[in-house]
Amino acid sequence: MTAAELSPAAQAGEWTRTLVVQERRVVGDRVVELCLAAEDGSALPEWEPGSHVDLLLASGLVRQYSLAGSPQDRSTYRLGVLRELDGRGGSAEVHDTLTAGTPVTVRGPRNNFPLLPSPRYVFIAGGIGITPLIPMLEAASADEADWTLHYGGRNQASLAFADELVARFGARIILHPQDTCGLLPVADLVAGADGALVYCCGPEPLLQAVQAAGDAIGLPARDVHIERFSAREVEAARAGAFEIELTSTGDVLTVPDGGTIVDVLRDHEVLVFTSCEEGMCGTCETRVLAGTPDHLDSFRSPEEHDEDGTMAVCVSRSLSPRLVLDI
Repeated sequence: MTAAELSPAAQAGEWTRTLVVQERRVVGDRVVELCLAAEDGSALPEWEPGSHVDLLLASGLVRQYSLAGSPQDRSTYRLGVLRELDGRGGSAEVHDTLTAGTPVTVRGPRNNFPLLPSPRYVFIAGGIGITPLIPMLEAASADEADWTLHYGGRNQASLAFADELVARFGARIILHPQDTCGLLPVADLVAGADGALVYCCGPEPLLQAVQAAGDAIGLPARDVHIERFSAREVEAARAGAFEIELTSTGDVLTVPDGGTIVDVLRDHEVLVFTSCEEGMCGTCETRVLAGTPDHLDSFRSPEEHDEDGTMAVCVSRSLSPRLVLDI
């Protein structure tokens, strides 16, 4: 892996280490759970609900997976991985090569999906989207919050971790296997939130339905929190070329129509750190000092980026003729 593929945090000392698969078990249709641990049994870095880690696979692929265990247990990182039938090879490599005792390099943890304090939550999961929500259920329970989880999938077999969640949390877990119960009643769930924070993770149609349901009743954007496992389809609002100015050197570079900021920076031998290059992971997030970005990533909302003055330079573009970047 080259320096250009590592995140700024990794270059600054972000925890990266080879762990071993301590345990592997099937937890659903095409879903395996991996428990990763340090070979010497040492404690792993702390993390919070919503966090994910990067797996740096032997093929060179880098894939992000949510931590599905308990933040209180620092002996292992627990992941749930769905074998994607139409994926790009990462999940298949995990399923085919990461068996008990296999080493794998792990980077992180990193959190783009934090659980905000609230007295009430409505959690909505679709398929493998259950993984980041599992530690949230534990945290919400520890805080004595009022919450329910609505968990949908193709059928009962596709609802990974469902049995253990029902055994642990009882009636707060409401299962919606599609073949017997139909689709999740998203509009009713969002409309009935009544001041609760809504947290949702799952396939893109589910996320779009949750966002549309919130928009339909005027739910503030800060009350709806989603995490994607695949990049959303977004078209740039402004076509054509634009300029980027680098504060470290004063250089002004042109990003062509159809090109990316990351590619231009690399072409000019400017060190830039990426992982997914699809606007999913947040590794390339960069501070914007002037100009108006066109946010096309999937890991934060445009409002969140604008509030923090950042953008994802792997996919996002510009609404103004020039962006001044803190690079």
